[in-house]
Amino acid sequence: MKYMMFVVTSLEPDAEADESDVDLWVDPLDASGKRVIGEVLAPQSDSTVVKVRGGKVLTSRGPYVETAEVICGFDILEVENLDEAVEIASRHPMARNGQLELRPFMVWDQ
Repeated sequence: MKYMMFVVTSLEPDAEADESDVDLWVDPLDASGKRVIGEVLAPQSDSTVVKVRGGKVLTSRGPYVETAEVICGFDILEVENLDEAVEIASRHPMARNGQLELRPFMVWDQ
């Protein structure tokens, strides 16, 4: 199963967070093939929203809504089941300083 793991943090970063721990999480998962890809995202202020209204393409620059938390990165996991995805997510450094949302990819009828 594939899971998208959203890395969520507060707008006020935790001063105690140690980002060097991420490499200790990433390296073995990349080697095992459990982590397909992952990236840190640019700040929310760099985002662009695209929508079509009345046949016109409208774009606007972020941020857009008042929120205390933002998605700051993602990883795609290829695992056997949700239990394995939870176990992997629980070892991510942001599990202690933010939160991780696991969402399965949609399985389409074949």
